Amino acid sequence: MAGLFGAQSTTDDVLEGVDLGGKRILITGVSAGLGLETARALASHGAHVVGAVRDFAKAATATAPVREQAANGGGLELVELDLASLASVRACADALNVVGKPFDVVIANAGIMACPKGQTSDGFETQFGTNHLGHFVLVNRIASLMGSSARLVNLSSAGHRFSDVDIEDPNFEHTPYEEFLSYGRAKTANILFAVEFDRRHKDRGIRAAAVHPGGIQTELGRHMTPEVMQRLVSRITADQPGGIENFSWKSVPQGAATSVWTAVVAPADAVGGRYCEDCHVAEIDDDPASRKGVRAYALDPAHAAALWAKSEEMVGETF
Repeated sequence: MAGLFGAQSTTDDVLEGVDLGGKRILITGVSAGLGLETARALASHGAHVVGAVRDFAKAATATAPVREQAANGGGLELVELDLASLASVRACADALNVVGKPFDVVIANAGIMACPKGQTSDGFETQFGTNHLGHFVLVNRIASLMGSSARLVNLSSAGHRFSDVDIEDPNFEHTPYEEFLSYGRAKTANILFAVEFDRRHKDRGIRAAAVHPGGIQTELGRHMTPEVMQRLVSRITADQPGGIENFSWKSVPQGAATSVWTAVVAPADAVGGRYCEDCHVAEIDDDPASRKGVRAYALDPAHAAALWAKSEEMVGETF
């Protein structure tokens, strides 16, 4: 089954015949886009989804389709989480730990993209702080709730190909800020976090992977002007046959399919410590002209360990 899907597969294709009854799955960012579709698909196959959201009122309305389509004992509950505030992240983790119910899957889906230079409430550069450090603290604080055979899925992007992380200057204190450079660093960090988390926890059966959903038009791009969006597409297609005319967006169900495939369909040993795209495990590809594959620096174990240590230093916690 794991080899039957591709770029055009949807969440419903991937989950056909799959029973997730009794599974408990945490997903960050279920108010819109990929997170909402991921929650809908999993709940419709019997999973109990815990959706972590920044805007509780918005999420309560937006997730109505998840509740309506939940089947076979599936359902949805919401918890409050602002990834740009470590106080909020820690409060969310504490609340989940008090409840004490285990998770079979954690999907670190929420994120921001190509926003103007700014800082989180803790003084971190906005994209690195929100996309990486917020999830780094949340996941590590609830790791004890992840039982044997659990999985962590971090949403990364082909945007990781824009840049490696800069461990010496994560907050752009000495580097000129550029939206996609920052985004690339954060998305590379998402992969490296999965690599090191997988190394630390695979002995107890927990595996971690990162995924690229594909190019999808969602609220993720809300900070981008039409000009910035055009620059992004031009950058992606610059060296491709046919150029910009050969570029096409995925639908949201197609984009969420890789998250779902990696989380509950693909063999754990196949995806552990890897980067997945189009419902398969990607190969290393350092060709600057390629849109596919994963950069070698994003899977480097020593690099992943160094980022972990730097992240602990930045957040003031050791995991």
